[in-house]
Order: sequence, then C-alpha cells, then structure tokens
Amino acid sequence: MTVESYFSATYAEARDKFRSVATEAGAKLTTYENPNAKGPNGEVLTTDVACLGPDDAERVYLTISGTHGAEGFCGSGAQIGHFKDKLFAAMPPKSKAVMIHAINPYGFAHVRRVTEDNVDLNRNFQDFSKPLPKNTAYAEVHDLLLPSHWEGQGRAAADQAILEYQQKHGAFAFQAAMSGGQYSHPDGLFFGGQKPTWSNTTFRRILKELVPASTRKLVSIDFHTGLGPMGYGEPIYVGPEDQGFYARAKAMFGPEVTNPNDGSSTSARVTGTVPEAFLDLPKSMEVTSIALEYGTQTWQQVTEALRGDHWLYARGDANAPLAKELKRKIRDAFYTDTPAWKAAIFGRAADFALRAFRGLE
Repeated sequence: MTVESYFSATYAEARDKFRSVATEAGAKLTTYENPNAKGPNGEVLTTDVACLGPDDAERVYLTISGTHGAEGFCGSGAQIGHFKDKLFAAMPPKSKAVMIHAINPYGFAHVRRVTEDNVDLNRNFQDFSKPLPKNTAYAEVHDLLLPSHWEGQGRAAADQAILEYQQKHGAFAFQAAMSGGQYSHPDGLFFGGQKPTWSNTTFRRILKELVPASTRKLVSIDFHTGLGPMGYGEPIYVGPEDQGFYARAKAMFGPEVTNPNDGSSTSARVTGTVPEAFLDLPKSMEVTSIALEYGTQTWQQVTEALRGDHWLYARGDANAPLAKELKRKIRDAFYTDTPAWKAAIFGRAADFALRAFRGLE
C-alpha cells in the first residue's frame, strides 16, 4: 500500500481497511455498535478498537479518530498507516497500542462533524449533574450563523452582522463565541448536549475495558482537522488547566506544543473535551494527551462549511439541489483529498507516534 492508499473515500471503506490491516498485524479487535443511528445506506455503524500488546501492559499508546466525524478521514488514514508501516515495532517493552477507530461513526459516515444528536463530542464530556457552562456570547450569534434562508437578502444581512461583530469584538472573539462550546441551542453549532452521548459513554467503556489496570503511563493522540496552515499538524495540549500536565506534554512532544488556555493555539479555549474521560482512570496512572490538528482550508472557508452543514440539517431540505453543494463543502473543509496532504498527515503522525514511544520509556 502507498501512503495515499491508507486513506479512504467513505466511512465504510475506512472501517474495512482498518479492520483488515489490524487483523494482519495480529491485533485483537473489539467492536461497539451504535444502536441509535444507521449509515447513509442503512448500514450498521460501529466504533472499532484494535489492541496490540500484552493485557498486563505498563504503558499504553492510545489514538482516536473521528471525534469530529468528518475529520475521521484523516485519523483513520493515520491509524491504518501505523499498522502498515509497522510503527508499533518501536514501542518499548510492556507496551500496548489501543487504536480507537471512528469514535463518532455517525458523523464519519454522514460526513458531519457532530454525533447523531447534533452534539459536538469534544464539548460533551461534562459533569451533567452540575450546572453546565454558560456561553452568552453564542446566543448573540446563533441566529446569524443559522439564518432562516441560506441564500438571498436574509443571508447577506446575517453575514454583514457577523462582520460587524468581528469588527467590534475581534475575529478571535467571534471564533471563541462560536466554537468554545454551548449548551443552550440544540440545533446550533458546537452544541455540547444535555447528557452524555453514545460516543461519550462508549469511549469511557473502552478505557475501562481495554486499558489494563497495570498501566503506569498512558499517552493519547486525538486526530483533528480544520484549523491552521494546510497540512501542518499542530500539537495542541488537551487536559487539565495545570501547568505540570502542560509541561509534561511539551517535554514529551516538543516545544511546538500549543495550549488554548494561554492563547498560543489556533484553537479557541473549549470545555468538555474528550480527555476529561481520563479522569476516570486510576490517579496513579500518568496520562499525557494532545490533539494533532491538521490544516485544510482557511478559517473562513471552514466556518462557511460548518454553517452550511448545520443550516442544512436545522433549516434546509436534504433532497434539494443545494444540499449536494453543502455536503461537498463540509467534506472539503475537513479532508483535503490530495496525495501531498495525505503524505503530510501520515508523516507527522508517524513522527509523533515515535515521540510518544520515547515518552513512554
């Protein structure tokens, strides 16, 4: 297989490739079926986990693809490449690889960033027994992001109001208002939900069932796309607001690791991220987690695609001619289907896998 062939055109193709290469490598596969959703052709949707290494491992290397479904094309290709290029041969002794493929299979299959509940999984890891975070700024822009009509005067007026908001508050403030996470508008963008999603509970179940109790160190990489320069994989610290945890991530992965909490990242500060689930693990386990965020298009193009996809499902007609154009834009916003981009994605992923293995030592 060439590097380009590690990547797939659909969720179904990616799933078949992942299961095939994992089996060839001698990995043990565990499948979790989503009972709440089907694929675009009525097919079963699953999260598949491939484990390679001893059940009494002291070190775990864990990767996640498809947290934001449409971004799964990237992460899946990186994970398949891990197996095809035999990267796990470089892991230190007593190590186990846990490769979580398509943790949000609905979003991957339907080329949406969200789950079947319209929930942004990376905002859903909250303690729902407590009051949820408030994002009053989002309420100011919600109707502008999702106007009643996608074309015509109403859309033009909404875009003008967004421009005026950015001029008044700054472009990054608009990004933060839109993408930081909100829990008040179920049809909106970056909605964190009102309860744990299936993908949330499944991820926690995977940690409980497949991460050995003997683990002393765990390193996690979650693959994302849509922010930053084309093809560059920005390593973003994700975890507690603790300088010690951040320092450990930088020591392991290098000084280019950024942090949304101090403004050094292209990502806005967000709440309810997937690594919150690592708090379920024993306190004796040392956890280091980052996201690798690969650029695709300009931020404005990605925002336009996100707005269009959410508008289609909240206000539009999936069978109208416009729907095809909006679906093409959301795919292009999170998956650059070119050989050069794919080579950049896997090269960076392989580099960071080796950095993780050294850190596990």
